[in-house]
Amino acid sequence: MLKGFIKIFSLIVFFTITAYSQNKYAVSVNYTPVLNTPDYNSVFGYNDGNSIKLDGRGLIGEMEFIALPNTVFEILESLTEGDHFIYKAITDDYPYKNSTLFIDSRFVKLFNKRPSNRNIENLSNENIIRNLNSLDGLMYMWGGNTPNGIPELLDYYPPKGEISDNIKNIWKLKGVDCSGLLYYATDGATPRNTSSLVSYGDSVYIYGMNAEQISEIVRPLDLIVWDGHVVIILDNQTTIESTPDKGVHKTNLLSRLKYIIKDRKPINEWNITSGKRFVIRRWFK
Repeated sequence: MLKGFIKIFSLIVFFTITAYSQNKYAVSVNYTPVLNTPDYNSVFGYNDGNSIKLDGRGLIGEMEFIALPNTVFEILESLTEGDHFIYKAITDDYPYKNSTLFIDSRFVKLFNKRPSNRNIENLSNENIIRNLNSLDGLMYMWGGNTPNGIPELLDYYPPKGEISDNIKNIWKLKGVDCSGLLYYATDGATPRNTSSLVSYGDSVYIYGMNAEQISEIVRPLDLIVWDGHVVIILDNQTTIESTPDKGVHKTNLLSRLKYIIKDRKPINEWNITSGKRFVIRRWFK
């Protein structure tokens, strides 16, 4: 009896390993949460099963981003987690060397050959601005880049009891962060993090200028950006951004520039020693 059980167990392990070895790629079927930890249960449920793990900033520090449908991942490692797997993976859509990425197998479909990368639609200026405007008033979510979040998280990692609507929204990762606002509006055509946006597109030469001078030369969809935050120019009078304290909100362009210049100096090109400065990048042509 014991030998029979061991044989069956060995076969299950063999077929599981074989199946995994033949499926080295995954494609997101829907919006897919991507964390920097394999322990999803420690985030969605935390200590009491009814909470979300938040860091000292009040944010989900384990969140990296939300992969859009049809995002391609290369699987590096497979970890068993109950009735599903957690995959350690990499993706061209998030090429940041210091980030270790983990995805839940229930959000993806496996392939043994590398599929084609996600098709990115070239949206018009009008469509991108319309998408940005549609998110005005949305809550802030670190690592978030889809306004409705991911409702499946409440099913895959169900709370143990009743939770408030606010906690439900956080559980679903509803909302966007600053670069996630742009990522959503462009259907993932722009880099996901500000560390890439500081050198994305072309430089707008602003060194030595004051706020009034800068406001005269910028164009819609130019980015006021530094490593850590991005403000998007909507038109010659308005900016839009997402911040932890206000969520997605609009501000007068000149007022926003004056406020930024109080703390940061305008420069033409970003570099690792830039310090408290900012650049303006023109990426849309």
